[in-house]
Amino acid sequence: MPSPEEIEHLLRTEAPQVLGALVRRFSRFDTAEDATQEALLVASRRWPEEGIPDEPRSWLIRVGYRRMVDLLRSEQADRRREQEAARAQADPTGPAPQVPDQDDSLLLLFLCCHPALSPPSQVALTLRAVGGLTTAEIARAYGAAERSMSTRISRAKQTLKDSGARFSAPADDQDERIAAVMHVLYLIFNEGYTASGGDQLARTDLSAEAIRLTRMLHRLLPDDHEVAGLLALMLLTVSRDATRADEQNQLVQLEDQDRSRWDQALITEGVALIEGAWVHRQVGPYQLQAAIAAIHAQSKDAAETDWPQIAALYLWLERLTPTAPIRLSRVVAVSKAFGPHRALALLDDLDLAGDPLVHHRAAAVRAHLLESTGRQDEARAAYLAAADLTANEVERRYLRTRAENL
Repeated sequence: MPSPEEIEHLLRTEAPQVLGALVRRFSRFDTAEDATQEALLVASRRWPEEGIPDEPRSWLIRVGYRRMVDLLRSEQADRRREQEAARAQADPTGPAPQVPDQDDSLLLLFLCCHPALSPPSQVALTLRAVGGLTTAEIARAYGAAERSMSTRISRAKQTLKDSGARFSAPADDQDERIAAVMHVLYLIFNEGYTASGGDQLARTDLSAEAIRLTRMLHRLLPDDHEVAGLLALMLLTVSRDATRADEQNQLVQLEDQDRSRWDQALITEGVALIEGAWVHRQVGPYQLQAAIAAIHAQSKDAAETDWPQIAALYLWLERLTPTAPIRLSRVVAVSKAFGPHRALALLDDLDLAGDPLVHHRAAAVRAHLLESTGRQDEARAAYLAAADLTANEVERRYLRTRAENL
């Protein structure tokens, strides 16, 4: 019998193809997505006992197709659609619908990242429609109530319907939509890599799903150097996973991590990706972040890290994307390259303390810098302030321990 992991991987791989087949047939994304999820649930219950069918995609499409017809019939709002669906499914035991020979994943990503949706809605819809995650899984990953996540997804689907979004490649804004897709995958990865709340530092299932989807995007767009940069960034970053917390689930800083335990296979793949993209000299923000991650990954220890080069790359990155997280990361790089006094002055100039994107991280960085300059009392207060601002228990415990040690 197949393992649960094998079934889960297969279902998430096939989810976008099943959904694409139903959307192409019925032109109803909202209902097709519900039918696809139900087909996945049926498979998750039956396949562990019955085994994986010889043609799993065809099996899933058949189940989703029948459920789609049931859903359309039950609407009672559009009699013509109901009649067409009934005629199309006159014999429910007949041959399965045609299995699509094209990969609809990119079109689904475009649809889920439609500009009419807010970024949180784009993230939730991408995880459900393209990632094949259930509403409960998405809610659990983000520490939200299942009911509120269900409402968010339902509203997102209704927004797509009201906006007249089509299941086709965008005609005029394809570059912008690809950028939106990458941003959504980046958000998913970041939430998985360092969870915004809870008692675990990371949600590895979420970061793994972001990597899986980004690999898929890279296969679909092999000549897009920013997509390659994004994938490289994820691989190089997650290569450190095994060393980010100790056996007591205590946070371990980058300079104290055991680099011999970093995943060398991921590092090799990530470095090859960024080096292959970098030679084209069409540098974007994800490539710059991947280049920074590559410097860390290839440094034998913290002392050998080329911090002046990292600081220069962050300055370049800040000019491209002047966001609070990037600016704060440059402060850290300046501290390592040129000393804490210069970094503290830069942090004061940027005034990031009130930015919700980095408020607890800015307080933590300030605390480290104050400690490094000998201002112990101020550092202790800053550590405690940072601890109060974070909802991640591992980070909170680390920051309070630093305060207590002062």
